[in-house]
Amino acid sequence: MSLESVKNYFARHMPEAVIEELTETTATVATAAAAYGVEPGRIAKTLSVRVGEQVVMVVVAGDARLDNRKARDALGAKPRMVAAEEVFAITGHPVGGVCPFGLAQDLKIYCDQSLRRFDVVIPAAGSVNSGVRLTPDKIAELTRAEWVDVTTLQGANPA
Repeated sequence: MSLESVKNYFARHMPEAVIEELTETTATVATAAAAYGVEPGRIAKTLSVRVGEQVVMVVVAGDARLDNRKARDALGAKPRMVAAEEVFAITGHPVGGVCPFGLAQDLKIYCDQSLRRFDVVIPAAGSVNSGVRLTPDKIAELTRAEWVDVTTLQGANPA
């Protein structure tokens, strides 16, 4: 049903979007990058985090990791990952298919600056084997996301 909610979302908000349904899993950054034939950074992973009592979603590049200090400064409190068993109830999407589209609840969305390095990124589309190619700005526009700087690139040395 989650993939269906994303299809319905795009039918209303961006009918020209093409949701790609693959036979192989795209549930992790590595498997998604291999399946789509792109570098890991182009996989837009959507993190469900609790900030204080509120759950928010942060869309980040696949090669980025949440930086607790930056996230605390930008979001106003230390972020805590939502437990995997709670993710479906909150988002309507299974772990590995979480995206900021067609959500079960109205959640605040943030897009991280790490996405802006790419012309096109691929977030999941509500299932563990689907995605949609979009510009980072289109993701932010569609979800009314606020741009933040809350990550560090994996392998990058902290300043």
